[in-house]
Amino acid sequence: MSRALPKYNKRRVVVIGAAAALALSGAVVVNSALAGESSKSGGSTNAKTLASPGTISCPDVASQLPAIPASAQAEVDRNLALLQTQIAEANKRLVDTVGQGGANFVQNAILGPLEGKRVSTIDRIAISIGRQGTKPQGLDALAPCALDAGGVADTGEDAAADDEAEATPGAEETAAQGADDGAAETGDDAGGDAAGVGTISCPDVASQLPEIPATAQAEVDRNLALLQTQIDEANTRLQNTVGQGGANFVQNAILGPLADKRVSTIDRIAISIGRKGTKPQGLDALAACTLNK
Repeated sequence: MSRALPKYNKRRVVVIGAAAALALSGAVVVNSALAGESSKSGGSTNAKTLASPGTISCPDVASQLPAIPASAQAEVDRNLALLQTQIAEANKRLVDTVGQGGANFVQNAILGPLEGKRVSTIDRIAISIGRQGTKPQGLDALAPCALDAGGVADTGEDAAADDEAEATPGAEETAAQGADDGAAETGDDAGGDAAGVGTISCPDVASQLPEIPATAQAEVDRNLALLQTQIDEANTRLQNTVGQGGANFVQNAILGPLADKRVSTIDRIAISIGRKGTKPQGLDALAACTLNK
């Protein structure tokens, strides 16, 4: 009897051990399945989050250019590279500002400023080509960009980005530039004061110009008038967007684009004077505007 008892105990131990092993393996299988499901779910969520902002797509500028004079090649290449940098910066901002602002945040704070910058950059490309050849027309149509919500990479410029494209000093630049000359522009802000949102004030450009050659007078006057129109539009937008966006909305969606537009217009003024005289320097310092409350 003393020898049978150990056998019985051994069998019992074996049975109990097998049951325990089975239970343990079952738990491992269940836990593994749950872990796999959780991992899969988490992965898809992360991918969706990363792709959700989409990407910004802009028309290709390089492929639309005519033959480029050798003397303009370096400047054209530099501005094409700037377009590339700008689209990359806009896409980075798109990711960094997910969830900010209201329904129109992307248009007002990213796509709008991007278009303004492209207007200026494309304008410089056209001007540089026109110095030694025929200035290309219609490139301003390539300035607007769009948001591809599906997350597809930029088309055109290969991620070309923003700066400001050409538009004959006229209607399109009116939309692309917004500022006027100092004191006169401040006067245009009265409507904003009435609404309690403040007004935009910009440095005076006309008073800082040197003697204007007679052949440049008409073009200079046209661009000075454009500065006035642009400050009017900026103040109108200031009133129409009260309460939109966050703390930096006015700077990002109105003052920033306005400065970019003024840079382009002021640059055209300097170029037109320089064709028959000495091109004035340092006028870009007059581009930035401020909000007076």
